[in-house]
Amino acid sequence: MDKHQEALQITNEVFDIEVEGIREVQKSLGSEFLAMVDKCIQTLDKGGKLVLTGIGKSGYIGKKISATLASVGSTSIFMHPVEALHGDLGMLQKNDILIAISYSGETNELLTTLKPAKRLGIEIIAITGYPESSLAKLSDLTVPMTVSREACPFNLAPTTTTTALLVLGDALAMTLLKLRGFSKEDYGRFHPGGAIGRAVTMRACDIMRTAEKYSKITPGTTVKDALCSMSNARCGAAIIADADGNLLGIFTDGDFRRSAEKDLSVLTKPIESVMTKNPTFVQSEELAVAVLKKVEEKHINSVVVVDADKKVCGLIDVQDLPGLKLM
Repeated sequence: MDKHQEALQITNEVFDIEVEGIREVQKSLGSEFLAMVDKCIQTLDKGGKLVLTGIGKSGYIGKKISATLASVGSTSIFMHPVEALHGDLGMLQKNDILIAISYSGETNELLTTLKPAKRLGIEIIAITGYPESSLAKLSDLTVPMTVSREACPFNLAPTTTTTALLVLGDALAMTLLKLRGFSKEDYGRFHPGGAIGRAVTMRACDIMRTAEKYSKITPGTTVKDALCSMSNARCGAAIIADADGNLLGIFTDGDFRRSAEKDLSVLTKPIESVMTKNPTFVQSEELAVAVLKKVEEKHINSVVVVDADKKVCGLIDVQDLPGLKLM
């Protein structure tokens, strides 16, 4: 076996072992996990927060779980066990719950933190691979997560255990998200700096072109004049509307090229003879995410925006979306 074949074999073994570990934890989930979910909901409903703690690899995973919880509406922070002994216990407040993570359940730095936390009246949930460990005995609730083996050939380096813990944390976060009614709009409000946040908070009226920044013409306009209007507005489409603002059609650069290939005299023709009737449109109050969906599904570059009375009020040009960080 050459070096590359051996590397691929080892890689596949790691995947198999870690997937097996995840399945083990999944099958063992029961009343303890459900009790943790209930306690977390009660804590959050009372205005408390979920405080994660752990050290070493468990600490890194705990930070990620806490960040995920906070991003989906379950208020959470991470507290380092050692720093907690030097003042960070002040993070713990009335109605909080402490979720302590240690696979062995015998990590001294973590155990030393739990006793003063209990004296503050904080309820403790343990997540550990050993339900009879010291951590479990100090806790009010223990959620077991036992796996058969690490992916490490010495069965020492935390690999399968940390992966399973990460998935368990994601399961908790997503369960709380759904049971507490956290919506896509809520998610957007918590992520205002990201593309997802903008897509689920911004509306069509926030990103559309208005006034002279888009081309709106009447049915009697010639194709030549329509192209001039599009050039002046620096957009790739012209919206055709009647005198009352009702949408009749759209004419794009692509429509012109296709028409010109068939008939070079198209420039003198009225726009209604070559326009696309019944074009794609969105309501001005629709979320930007709906616009993105239509752009992607229909493979179009321009979307007409209409108001509540279905009158044309703007145009969304796909070339504007990257600048708005929506694509």
